[in-house]
Amino acid sequence: MPTTRTLTRTSEHAGGSLPGFVMLVVHLLWILGAFWLFASSIGRPGLPESGSSPVGVVLGFLGLAFGLVAVNGYFTLQPNEARVQILFGSYKGTVRRSGFHWANPFYTAGLFTPRGRATSAGATRISLRVHNFNSETLKVNDKRGNPVEIAAVVAWRVADTAQAAFDVEDYKRYVQVQSEAAIRGIASSFAYDHGEHDEPTLRSGAEEVAEALQAELQARLAKAGVVVEEARLTHLAYAPEIASVMLRRQQAEAIVAARAQIVQGAVGMVRTALAELESQQIVQLDPERRAAMVSNLLVVLCGNADASPVINTGTLYG
Repeated sequence: MPTTRTLTRTSEHAGGSLPGFVMLVVHLLWILGAFWLFASSIGRPGLPESGSSPVGVVLGFLGLAFGLVAVNGYFTLQPNEARVQILFGSYKGTVRRSGFHWANPFYTAGLFTPRGRATSAGATRISLRVHNFNSETLKVNDKRGNPVEIAAVVAWRVADTAQAAFDVEDYKRYVQVQSEAAIRGIASSFAYDHGEHDEPTLRSGAEEVAEALQAELQARLAKAGVVVEEARLTHLAYAPEIASVMLRRQQAEAIVAARAQIVQGAVGMVRTALAELESQQIVQLDPERRAAMVSNLLVVLCGNADASPVINTGTLYG
């Protein structure tokens, strides 16, 4: 029966390093001493009394060789920058202190290593600064099945350098792929507009959607030692094939809402007008005349065009 291997989780711990300037003085003294030992151990021609010392030659040569190798142990770190140290495939810790350092040259990148690259020994520089990821405009279906276009911006940073270096293949690519997957999932969980029972929508519930997107991203990116600082939608629109239809629907809804507001205000104005006429005893209206006046006032107040006055010289009963 085949066995299933689970992913080994890595946890960051502090790595060791020495002050760079102190080690630079020791390094120079070491090289000078090795060179003096090497030079003094070689016999001088023409001087029989100055014989060579094989042991001194070997020790001086080894001292010079080690001094040259130790040059690769110097490295600098800027604020919010870390160095992951690996020795022959074994994780030895992470250095986060900014400044000039020296560490074991077999697992620490040297001064002449390009920034952000790893040497053959396996040391890696990782930025701890906040990064911004702008997703491409994605075409997905919302909760009601309507095709929409959506895009988002994600602010993230590396919190655990060991997880970022060892638990995923490429943590920056991992952030990109998982962010797009989370955006698709959030878009399908909300309606574009007009949610059921006052539920938040993509268009009206910006804060709720942002919180849900950040929570979804954090759950996905925690495997890579990444913390999501903020996530928000930057683009939201209907897909081109239904944009014109949805625009007409929105226009119709806006017209209906405006008409309802106008009618509500007109009814209040008519009620006020009739009450003033009766309270000041300007005119006495029977039910039929009252209905006629209400009809005329509503036509004037709710019509789109200017009203044209008509003088009635007769009577409603003739």
